[in-house]
Amino acid sequence: MRKFVILILLFSFFVSAEAAQHKGLWVSVFSDRRPLYSKKGALELIQAAKAAGIDEIYLQVYQSGNAYYNSALCEKSKFDQIYKSCGFDPILFLLREARANNIKVFAWINVLSLGKNKDASIIKKFDDSILTRDQYLKTSVNDEAHDLDKYYQRENQLFLDPGDPRVRQYTLDIALEIMTKYPLFSGVHLDYIRYPAIVPFVHGSRFNKFGLTYGYNRISLGRFNKKTGLDPLAKNFSDNQSIQWDDWKRSQVTELVEEVSRQVKARSKKALVSCAVISGPERSYVSFFQDWPLWLEKGIIDYVVLMDYSRDSRLVKEIAASALGLRGNGKVFIGLGLFLMKDDPGQFLSQYRSISSLNPDGIVIFSYDDLSAEVIRSIK
Repeated sequence: MRKFVILILLFSFFVSAEAAQHKGLWVSVFSDRRPLYSKKGALELIQAAKAAGIDEIYLQVYQSGNAYYNSALCEKSKFDQIYKSCGFDPILFLLREARANNIKVFAWINVLSLGKNKDASIIKKFDDSILTRDQYLKTSVNDEAHDLDKYYQRENQLFLDPGDPRVRQYTLDIALEIMTKYPLFSGVHLDYIRYPAIVPFVHGSRFNKFGLTYGYNRISLGRFNKKTGLDPLAKNFSDNQSIQWDDWKRSQVTELVEEVSRQVKARSKKALVSCAVISGPERSYVSFFQDWPLWLEKGIIDYVVLMDYSRDSRLVKEIAASALGLRGNGKVFIGLGLFLMKDDPGQFLSQYRSISSLNPDGIVIFSYDDLSAEVIRSIK
């Protein structure tokens, strides 16, 4: 009898663990399916999500400094085009339909990336002093004439500097405006909440002579100097001082995430805050200054979504398994790159099942445009 009870309990545990696994879908503003341009498009998104058993949608509403929602804070000509096409605010319509179908929708915000938008509202307001720069004071786009760009591949997007208080306040204002105007959002999903990428990447500013790192915004340098008396651009900057500088930059990203999370939750107690994060925690920590395991450990956010994109399914599984051991006081969702396998749905479905067997807290698919009827049928 005792063994029977134990078996029942184990069965219940595994059934409940599987049932608790969320399914999410990223919906980009560049979607060819144009879900925000008509009621028909919005309903098709909801119907596809429901058919696939997807219970969370990450709807991109702020990208490259442009608002795809009804903003009073920044450039919203993109939203105006959408509104003109619909004759109403489609976000409000989609949120109501999603709630009626028990689907949560999160406001997906590209926080620090401006793409190549040199005319972003925040630049017009403060000038380009709010951008992050490398140790040679170059921005993160590679269209600037410089010998270094012969050897390094920049991310080729303008990035705001998280160590600049003006950036922090602007980000907070955007997040709170969205949650205030659209209270049916279940929370916010923060993307590009990090320093820019560079190829090849280096393990922090100690290795600056071998590569590029960012964070050398004038105001950030001044704040760090005021706190420590150190100048990261000094020729005699030591390895120990470089570690101190890197820790400071990491803390700027963490404090930005923490402040957004705190204020969003103060506005709406039920709101959830998540971040799309670099999949490898070591690389995320040393090269992007994005310490997401700490965010989970301290309970700063509710969960992360790992951008675990690769056709190499073994690599994807190894990265996911490693990340799932870092849940801390939060949750870890695994983001899979369907866009890489849209011509081979069988490979994607095999990868999906492999990751599902690890019992992550959720699996998120990138992206809606690549969601075929075959995939929908197979993952339900």
